[in-house]
Amino acid sequence: MIETVHTLVIGGGQAGVATSAHLQKQGVPHLVLERDRIAERWRSWRWDSLVANGPAWHDRFPEAEFDAIDPNAFAGKEAVADYFVRFASDRNLPIREGVAVTKLERQGDHFRAATATGTIQARNVVVATGPFQKPVIPTVITNPAITQLHSNSYRNPGQLPDGAVLVVGAGSSGAQIAEELVRAGRRVFLSLGPHDRPPRRYRGQDFVWWLGKLGKWDMKAPTPGTEHITIAVSGAYGGHTMDFRRLAALGVTLLGRAGPYSGGKLQIAADLAQNIAAGDRNYLSVLDEADAYAADHGLDLPEDPGAREFLPLPSCVTDPILSLDLRAEGISTILWATGFKLDFGWIDIPVFREDGRPRHTDGVSEVPGLYFVGLPWLSCRGSAFIWGAWRDAERLAAHIAMRSPQTVA
Repeated sequence: MIETVHTLVIGGGQAGVATSAHLQKQGVPHLVLERDRIAERWRSWRWDSLVANGPAWHDRFPEAEFDAIDPNAFAGKEAVADYFVRFASDRNLPIREGVAVTKLERQGDHFRAATATGTIQARNVVVATGPFQKPVIPTVITNPAITQLHSNSYRNPGQLPDGAVLVVGAGSSGAQIAEELVRAGRRVFLSLGPHDRPPRRYRGQDFVWWLGKLGKWDMKAPTPGTEHITIAVSGAYGGHTMDFRRLAALGVTLLGRAGPYSGGKLQIAADLAQNIAAGDRNYLSVLDEADAYAADHGLDLPEDPGAREFLPLPSCVTDPILSLDLRAEGISTILWATGFKLDFGWIDIPVFREDGRPRHTDGVSEVPGLYFVGLPWLSCRGSAFIWGAWRDAERLAAHIAMRSPQTVA
């Protein structure tokens, strides 16, 4: 049997929930399919102690606040998932859980989505499956004595076997996990590449506030050459600036980027010092821009000279390790915090570039009626964040309503 709907939304995470809310406002009949539970990735693809990287006043939809959470605090992962569940329930959004779409194709002027429970036909489809689709592990290490897992499978220090831990990747996930492990008494090595590291707070304001004032959330595209640079920021332990010198002072051994593996040894690039220096330049540039903005706009904000003071470079930076003998260092676990790539193999429609990204303009694909939401840099820098997905969803819902107004209830 074939079920027919006007608009089908695939994915019930933050982007799918936002899209449903805006389609409801536009009076567009629709159905959301979620293969697990609403916002399931927040629950089962995150470690136990994870909190949002932005304060609760910022990392939310504009129409609803978190329950019983200080606006300046950082919501835990379960609270974030519960937030989306409650939001959907309060608005009676048409979300069907436990239904995975295994294939999407176009037939004539409609789309057909295959599921285990049958086929759904729709005039419009919004793909809201998010950016965290397929874990990436870039280096092959063939050593059965070493436990290897991606950050999406990490839960807590007690999950790992005894011994030292190598964390590869120093974006928010890798840096936060490395800090949790060293605080738990583990010996930790952290391999880091190029990164940005904004101040957690500066002159009394959170960095997300500053990025808004400085217009950085609305940037239309990353600066050339920076597309794959990660951002190291943390809301853990009340929120603090992620300074790798501080992690080294806690006991973390910093490494450059991980390279080839052979004979029990992992080669390490000689780029650690330059990566630290580049992160420092990014950090200081935010402070400089914030100071200039405050002066230009006459903001009465307290000076913060301490923000420009750095700890000395640790010996692991000045005398870097270039070859890591895993056995000699007692490393029993490698934790890959190396991100994700998109996986749209289930969409049988020629709308993708060679790198797997869809061809679109601000989420409107070149195939009439097919839309994407919730992806990084969809329309701007903020698109993959909760409030950014909300804003993109609002625009796409209006586009859908205008595209076929005769069928909108």
